[in-house]
Amino acid sequence: MTESKNQMRFNGSIWCNLDIALRNLDQVYSQVVEPLGLTVIEWYILRSLYESDGQHASELARAVGRAATSFTPILDKLQNKDMIERRPDSSDRRAVRIYLTKKGNNHREEVLESAEQIDARIRKTVSNGDFKGFQNVISNLQTMATD
Repeated sequence: MTESKNQMRFNGSIWCNLDIALRNLDQVYSQVVEPLGLTVIEWYILRSLYESDGQHASELARAVGRAATSFTPILDKLQNKDMIERRPDSSDRRAVRIYLTKKGNNHREEVLESAEQIDARIRKTVSNGDFKGFQNVISNLQTMATD
């Protein structure tokens, strides 16, 4: 027996089905992002810096959904690609701020265009009437851990 396209797996388990959906979306992201010479997490970081350059490393980690404790190697890779630079925070010696380099800024258009491509693919899978509700669910899920 084949499952219909809209049927939930594992007796409707939200977590299992969400995990499968995220793994499938990760493949879509990778197809669009990897040709840019970036990993998906690096792409997220650049997008966050395009919105607000000069964030504290800990703020940036939170913005992209990563633990600050495991964030340093990711930043190291972006710095080795000459996309970002770390600068000490002038008001807090212990803190570091992350800034885009010229090369990082030069990738802005292609990164933002790739984001539009991905969003368009996702919008195609959700009917217009359901899209606002879909966005609300995602927003709520993003803040679950902080409740």
